[in-house]
Amino acid sequence: MKKPIRILIITLLSILLVIVSAGCYAAISFQSAREESEAKLSPINQNFTGDEQTSDKELTVMVVGNDSRDDDEDQGRSDTLMVGHYDGKTKQPKLISIMRDSYMTFPDGSLDKINAAYAYGGAQMTKEVLNTNFDLPINYYVVMDFKEFSDIIDELYPKGVKIDAEKDINLDGVDILKGEQVMDGNTLLQYARFRMDEEGDFGRIRRQQQVMDALIDQSKDLIPIWELPQVAGKIVGKIDTNVPTSLFIDLAKDFLTGKVKPLESLSVPIESSWNFNDDTPSGSVIELDASKNADAIQEFLKDTK
Repeated sequence: MKKPIRILIITLLSILLVIVSAGCYAAISFQSAREESEAKLSPINQNFTGDEQTSDKELTVMVVGNDSRDDDEDQGRSDTLMVGHYDGKTKQPKLISIMRDSYMTFPDGSLDKINAAYAYGGAQMTKEVLNTNFDLPINYYVVMDFKEFSDIIDELYPKGVKIDAEKDINLDGVDILKGEQVMDGNTLLQYARFRMDEEGDFGRIRRQQQVMDALIDQSKDLIPIWELPQVAGKIVGKIDTNVPTSLFIDLAKDFLTGKVKPLESLSVPIESSWNFNDDTPSGSVIELDASKNADAIQEFLKDTK
C-alpha cells in the first residue's frame, strides 16, 4: 500500500475513533447526570402517543407547567400550557400560549377548561383536546412543576436572567420592582406566574412570553458545548418528557450556539375571538371561537423562510 493512501486511511480511522469516543462520552455523561438528578416521572403520562412529525426538521412540543403544592385546590390541573414549535431548517422557534381558563370541547364531546385536561388524563388527554379544537399536532411533551422550573433556570443561567419587569409584583414572598434587573430562578418564576391583577391570565401570558424570549435571547454561550451532555442529563432528569435524548441535545446545541432566530409568539384565544362566561358547570371561563383560533394557529405555524 502506498504511503499517501496509508496515511489517509490512518487519518480517517483516527477521526472516526475521536467521533465514536466523543459520542460514548456524551452518552455516559448524559445518563450519569440523569441518574443523579431528582427525576420523578409521572405514571399518568406513560400512555402518551405523539402525533407523527410532518417533517424530520420540524417538531412541536407541548409544555405543561404544574403547581404541585399540596394546598392547591386545583391539584393535578395544568397551571401553564404552551406549545413550542421549532423548524430546524429555518432555525425559527415559535411559541403558542394557551390561557388556562379556555373553555374547550373534550374528545367525549363535553366542555371544560383546558387546564382540567391534565387532571383527567395527563399529557395524552391535553394533547387530544388540542387536536380536537385546533387540529394542532403534538409530537412530544414536557411536564415540570414550579420548583423544577426554578432549579433548571438556576442550573442553566447561574448569573441570572435579565428582565425588564413591566410592573411591581409581590407573589409567594418575592418582591419585584418595575424596571430592568437580573432574576434568579425563583424570582423569574414568580414574575412569570403572577396574575392577581385586573389583567389576570392575559397579563400573565404576556409576561411568560417575555420570559421565554429572554431565555432564548440570553442562551448563547451559556455553557461550553462539551458540558452539554452532563447539563442536559441533569435537566431531563428533573422533568417528565418523551423528547429523545439525541433530539434534546441537538436542539440545545442550536440554542446555545446562537443559531436560532428571535422567538415568535401567539396568544390563544386571539383578539375578538372570545367572551367571558361566569355561568358554566366549570365556573368562570373564557369561551372561544375554536375555528377562528385554529385558523390563526395554522397561519402562525406556516413556514416563513
